[in-house]
Amino acid sequence: MSASDPPLHNVKGDTLRETHAAIDAVWRIESAKVIAGLARIVRDVSLAEELAQDALVAALEQWPESGVPDNPGAWLMASAKHRAIDHFRRSEMQERKHAEIGRDIEAERETVVADLHAAIDDDFGDDLLRLFFTACHPVLTRDSRVALTLRLLGGLSTDEVARAFVVPEKAIAQRIVRAKRTLSEARIPFEIPRGTDREERLSSVLEVIYLIFNEGYSATAGEDWMRPALCDEALRVGRILAELAPQEPEVHGLVALMEIQASRARARVGPSGEPILLLDQDRSCWDQLLIRRGFAALERAEQLGGRRGSYALQASIAACHARARAADETDWRRIVELYGELSQITSSPIVELNRAVAVSMAFGPAAGLELVDALNEEESLKDYHLLPSVRGDLLRKLGRLDEAKVEFENAAAMARNARERELLLERARMCAPAN
Repeated sequence: MSASDPPLHNVKGDTLRETHAAIDAVWRIESAKVIAGLARIVRDVSLAEELAQDALVAALEQWPESGVPDNPGAWLMASAKHRAIDHFRRSEMQERKHAEIGRDIEAERETVVADLHAAIDDDFGDDLLRLFFTACHPVLTRDSRVALTLRLLGGLSTDEVARAFVVPEKAIAQRIVRAKRTLSEARIPFEIPRGTDREERLSSVLEVIYLIFNEGYSATAGEDWMRPALCDEALRVGRILAELAPQEPEVHGLVALMEIQASRARARVGPSGEPILLLDQDRSCWDQLLIRRGFAALERAEQLGGRRGSYALQASIAACHARARAADETDWRRIVELYGELSQITSSPIVELNRAVAVSMAFGPAAGLELVDALNEEESLKDYHLLPSVRGDLLRKLGRLDEAKVEFENAAAMARNARERELLLERARMCAPAN
């Protein structure tokens, strides 16, 4: 060995790390397909995930020696299917299920072994769509739906989900276990719902995806103003859903909304991690590719026709901002109209608060303050820090600095995000009289 040759143990270590990194990437891409395909066979999401995890362990054991196969997704599916066969053979308590399901798996076994590519080239569209509807079933709590979606469809580990939401790993693990137990005990069928049930369930799926995105876009708690990885994950899952349900306008509306909002990510955070609000952002930093993607998704939603839903309307509002080259070129009157339309279909106090902001920009702070004051008695906004924040901003614009300072301080006391709290306190300090 020459002096320039690297030590063999370092080369081996580098190769191992590269293989593990490749396995991690494959898992993120393929895990949802594998779990969905298995869930269709075994009719149990919890068991499907367990079998998929067993296949992942096998990959971690074998691929460092054999190398990553040409079609790693097919390898994982084949390995998991073989484990499903073994599971039903071993379990005496599952004899009936073995008789019903094991025969189907056994019939596939020779084909799977002979041609791994065929195993993964099946149409996974329906299976993935079933997994979406199952993970986001309304029988689960909202938090459980979010955690289970990130786990099953995002391929995130329990630790990654916990870190994303600044929640103890044990709590997230328990949440996921309870969610899977609830699905099992409620005998939730692994199916694509039809009729009116489909609309309700789709609404739940979209809500979960947007909750994930929003937590990344404006983190509820913790030290970071944004968690871009969550935005990316929500976008990835949303794009998959748009491919699976191409005739659903609200799916495209949600994707459009997330694409356009995500385009501002680089401009929303300053050099030290501090928040930069929309009107103060450097719009040259907005990602034009994401904006174009958002416009295309919004156009697709509008082409499908029908009454515009809440996500398509919110995307239209975001598009108004994206079209303005500078903050003072924003079409605020159009935004007021869109918020009015959105308010009619949602009856949401938060929408009314946002409409008040748009009204203040279009018709002056006094007009906006009148609408905000009408929301002061709204019970659902009692602990919502953006209500006093908006009121403080309007009071500041009206020159009522003492009142504005109090509102900003109240908002800061309610805020759970450290970066946002500091921003609100800074705005309060700016309202203090000069010495």
